[in-house]
Amino acid sequence: TEVTEKLEEVVMIWTKQIRQVLVESEQIRREADDVGPSAELEHWKSRMSSFNSLLDEIKSSRVKKIISILQAVRSKTLKQWKELDGSITIAANEAKDNVRYLYTLDKFFGPLANASPVMMEHIPSLMNTVCMIYCTSPYYNTSEHMTSLFLKITNQMINTCKTYLCEG
Repeated sequence: TEVTEKLEEVVMIWTKQIRQVLVESEQIRREADDVGPSAELEHWKSRMSSFNSLLDEIKSSRVKKIISILQAVRSKTLKQWKELDGSITIAANEAKDNVRYLYTLDKFFGPLANASPVMMEHIPSLMNTVCMIYCTSPYYNTSEHMTSLFLKITNQMINTCKTYLCEG
């Protein structure tokens, strides 16, 4: 029982740390007012990396051994652990999926940032791709995500026009 108590303490510490990561990941991002759409892709790539690292740690042999010992003694700490494991898996899947969809927009980021009004010819294709993401992505099709993306696209267009006007 002493070993079980120590292992439960370890799992409770992990649980607290994982909860903190999840809470921080859900907090509202502070970004500059003029940040472009490539920042959205970078955010999700960073988030994907963090959650994948966490998943790798959770799936390590050391963690699996401790969890299996606690399962054998029917520890009550495992209920919280399983919920968090599921939450981390969902967050990792969301980040991976969002990166995959946002990469389809990556080809537009260069022309959009180009200091020339020629970017206008790319707008219909860009909007079609955003529409495709909205219609097919299981995670990114929320008004919050779409608003953030459109805001960044608009910011980039404004920055491009400002640069063009200042150079001309």
